[in-house]
Amino acid sequence: RKSKLQVHCEIYKEVLCEFNQILRGEREKYFSKIIANCRNNSRVLFSTVNRLTNPPVSLPLELISTSKCNEFAIFFYDKVQGIKNAIISTTQIATLPPARHLELTHFTPVTDKTIEEVISGLSSCTCCLDELPTRFLKSVLTSLLPQLVQLVNISFETGAFPKALKTAVIKPLLKKSSLDPKVLNNYRPTSNLPFLGKVLEKVIYQQLTYFLLSNNVFDTFQSGFRPHHSTETALIKVTNDIRMNTNAGKVSVLVLLDLSAAFDTVDHGILLHRLENWVGISGTALNWFKSYLEDRTYFVEIGNCVSDKISMTCGVPQGSILGPLLFNLYMLPLGQLINSNNVSYHNYADDTQIYVSLTAGEHGPVDTLCHCIEQISLWMQNNFLQLNSDKTEIIV
Repeated sequence: RKSKLQVHCEIYKEVLCEFNQILRGEREKYFSKIIANCRNNSRVLFSTVNRLTNPPVSLPLELISTSKCNEFAIFFYDKVQGIKNAIISTTQIATLPPARHLELTHFTPVTDKTIEEVISGLSSCTCCLDELPTRFLKSVLTSLLPQLVQLVNISFETGAFPKALKTAVIKPLLKKSSLDPKVLNNYRPTSNLPFLGKVLEKVIYQQLTYFLLSNNVFDTFQSGFRPHHSTETALIKVTNDIRMNTNAGKVSVLVLLDLSAAFDTVDHGILLHRLENWVGISGTALNWFKSYLEDRTYFVEIGNCVSDKISMTCGVPQGSILGPLLFNLYMLPLGQLINSNNVSYHNYADDTQIYVSLTAGEHGPVDTLCHCIEQISLWMQNNFLQLNSDKTEIIV
């Protein structure tokens, strides 16, 4: 531009083109390496693909203010409370917990090696509430390890989850780039929690999962957030059942049930009852979960602005390690209820598929399916879960 010579312009274009090619090449190598290294980690794989296909949308400048943060905080709270308050439970659906011969009364103290492995395996993402950046903490882990082990073991011994780790940072995320960014309902909350809290959760997750697997607590037809039971497991099970019945000359009726904000409306009292009576957790271990669930707060952060803190009175902690597993345990009676109606089913997190097969002119299985759906609806109401009729589908 300074010389205004055509030759310099051509050189600039060539260098710029070469730079862009190198940049694209390095970007491809970077993401290819991530994908290759997480072949067996579906969570990281899906997260990477999502980053590539759905890049985050920047919020309008007019939304970056303390008042807007407070608006979002109240909106997210009112949305959950509105769903929960709209649920009117009348008829009680009885389900009996299975007999448990073993109980989980306490958690096993951890060693330096366990904490080191847990921290090394966790993502290096940092929450604004962290006293130390996660990458820095990992770099000086040897020096901090004794104190971290002591923190975890004291939490286990006392049955208490540190209050300082109970606050979540919520960031509004536009559901689709095509939606109006000025409408609050077009956003969903994304939650981030303190790193040390995730360390505690991961250790509990490992010990709890071992107990659940050893004592066959999981529902046989529950996929999602449990080892070796992914979306593929659910898809293969349902598809295989339907194909087998089709080969036998039968017609299948499949109902896909959808819930509204299921993770957010979980009742803490009912969840603790599930842990005690359906899972077999008691003593200090049960006290730990009670402490983990109660007195939680969150605030909304947009840019450098934050809202006031708001208390969370229900739901499993979003963005947590334990949340999805606790939701699975919350849903344990549902499988028993569906099975008692002689209806086939498979659950994946908060999605439930129920289905029956019948021959031409047969009405009994459809009547059974309708009765089962009625009972499921009542059970959902009893447990402060709301069926979303707009997203529930029937496939024949």
